[in-house]
Amino acid sequence: MTNPKIAFIGAGSTVFAKNLLGDILSFPELGGADIRLFDINQERLDVTEQVAGRVARTVGANPRVTATTDRERALDGADFVINMIQVGGYKPATVTDFEIPKQYGLRQTIADTLGIGGIMRALRTVPVLLDMSRDMERLCPDTLHLNYVNPMAMNIWGLARQTKIKTVGLCHSVQHTAEELAHDLGIPVEEIDYLAAGINHMAFYLKFEHQGQSLYPRLMELANSGQIPEGNRVRYEMLRRLGYFVTESSEHFAEYVPYFIKAGREDLIERFNVPLDEYPRRCESNLDGWAELKTTLEDPEAPLEVKRSVEYGSLIVHSMVTGQPRVVYGNVMNSPNALQGGGAGKLISNLPDECCVELPCLVDRQGVQPTRIGTLPPQLAALMQTNINVQALTVEALVTGNREHIYHAAMLDPHTAAELDLDQIWALTDELLKQHGDFVPSQLQAAD
Repeated sequence: MTNPKIAFIGAGSTVFAKNLLGDILSFPELGGADIRLFDINQERLDVTEQVAGRVARTVGANPRVTATTDRERALDGADFVINMIQVGGYKPATVTDFEIPKQYGLRQTIADTLGIGGIMRALRTVPVLLDMSRDMERLCPDTLHLNYVNPMAMNIWGLARQTKIKTVGLCHSVQHTAEELAHDLGIPVEEIDYLAAGINHMAFYLKFEHQGQSLYPRLMELANSGQIPEGNRVRYEMLRRLGYFVTESSEHFAEYVPYFIKAGREDLIERFNVPLDEYPRRCESNLDGWAELKTTLEDPEAPLEVKRSVEYGSLIVHSMVTGQPRVVYGNVMNSPNALQGGGAGKLISNLPDECCVELPCLVDRQGVQPTRIGTLPPQLAALMQTNINVQALTVEALVTGNREHIYHAAMLDPHTAAELDLDQIWALTDELLKQHGDFVPSQLQAAD
């Protein structure tokens, strides 16, 4: 495969697109790639098109870049589709997912993966991803769909139930957390060997070693010393309780379990430094970042820094184009050869047959090939199951059109149940469905 055709869906996420473009075009073998930039927002699309040109010049690449608001044009014949959309945007959708739950006494930190915010985001997002997949089935049936969109597990699972387009979900929590722990221990991250597995945002390091020696005793000493980074108190507490370190941040993890944000327990918020309403603050910061980038582009003399990110997307493309083998972490369905048509058995034996798992995958010209992990420590699998229950019921609502399963998902969510009673959960779900209106599929919209 020479000069691969790569479609960026949601390319108006300019800062993230810039990072991925820099990663891809920095590889000499990908410098002539056919880049298709698609977004529904013309202004943002124009800025990303300028970014693509500046990135190409900075790294000495000569890609073919097309910017379009026609999704079919972007997808036609694409070898790779990189998805980074946000259905409903920060306003109104994300604001709604935070403000209405607060009226019922439900506080959140990120609200994009699990909980009532994650459920609503899935209801908005999976139908749009499925519509795109129908286009892919017609226009690029052999493409590899690289999904960066949350809620990751529900999106991958919802697509697997309804389309045969090969999809792998990509996140950066595994490699980011490895860097954080390396910093905490004063060891260069490139000297650390690790193996992680589980579900997205709730995978755990099964192995974390330096020169053949486990680093878990040192991490446990740090956890027990109380001298831990202020923003990571939740995860170090879970290490003390479970014996393993989770790969997603403390602010995320705090709302996947019922232990840290509880009705009437403000002491927990302070003790574990839980940043309530963190995601809206980040969204505002990202908007400022986009505006700053737009201003920078208006000055042709202003330097545009391009450095390789930790994202896996470019590595997958490069390995499939060149055959250079690599190991990345991907989110796939819990079956061997999940991207090649199925097979007997499971990748993680003590998680359900039908769920989305995150684990190491070999990538070469044959594509993304997930690794069989076997059995997880039972306490980790049990904790993951509490999140899988919510994912499963949300996907079931999307696939079958049964609205009742939205309420079932919400009532079984660990954090929601820690703060609200059943009447409150039903009323909150009704209100959110009403407010989201046409962002939600018609059969799942609020009853009259």
